[in-house]
Amino acid sequence: MTTPTSPLRLLRQRRRHTVATYVILGVGSVLWLFPMITAVRASVAYGGVGNYLTVLTGTFNGVSLPRTFLNSFLVAALHAFLVCSVGSLAGYAFSKIRFPGRETLYYGVLIFLAVPAVAILVPVYWITGQLALFNTHLGVALPEAALTLPFAVLLLRNYADGIPNELIEAASMDGAGHGRVYKLIFLPLARPALVNLAALSVMWSLQDFLFPSTILKKSELTTAAQAVQTIQSGFGPSPTQTSQYFAALVLLAVPALVLVVTGLRFITSGITQGGVKE
Repeated sequence: MTTPTSPLRLLRQRRRHTVATYVILGVGSVLWLFPMITAVRASVAYGGVGNYLTVLTGTFNGVSLPRTFLNSFLVAALHAFLVCSVGSLAGYAFSKIRFPGRETLYYGVLIFLAVPAVAILVPVYWITGQLALFNTHLGVALPEAALTLPFAVLLLRNYADGIPNELIEAASMDGAGHGRVYKLIFLPLARPALVNLAALSVMWSLQDFLFPSTILKKSELTTAAQAVQTIQSGFGPSPTQTSQYFAALVLLAVPALVLVVTGLRFITSGITQGGVKE
């Protein structure tokens, strides 16, 4: 016979697991923060805090840091709008509208979750040229949205599956078509998932280097991710200029860092709600 485990022993095991979890998280946090701490220390080693004012007010290789932040957020906003609007329409359709080949098409969309950005770089370059979208924010947001949409469809379809069909049927009996049901029922109920999808889209867009580097060639359109490399040759080898470059790197990392820290709780909640069917 198996000896029952005493409550005291279970409590001790739980405490050991908790301590081990916090130790692992602590080590991971130190490893994650070490590059940032090193960059901050290097940014004030020569010239002090004034280095931050210098890089914020100066222009390096024709690139202004405040302008890069604006460019990044314009691209990210377009990316999030495209993903949320198209993704919500597709998620609702795959969940609540029955049509021939629905499941086949849905799983066909999910296959593109495995497609890396590099794999579509050549067609993106050609299509962008055909649409005359080089050196435009939309030219960057479109391919970013194309890569994010399969995830958006997965998230929003699973979220829509959790909405009772009785609500849709009741609206249909009152004469509401799918357009009104989508607008008046699905969108309000899916707001938490849409907010989290928008936050993820903005975060991924801010970190994107490949598409901006391919499509944006004008220095005034440089994004924050591009600027890390673009402005490097604008600083000399002197200790002060090296510190200024590290100050620029710290500033370029701040938007994405703030977004991750402030939105992580909501992002995690949204993924959990949308990724699990009830």
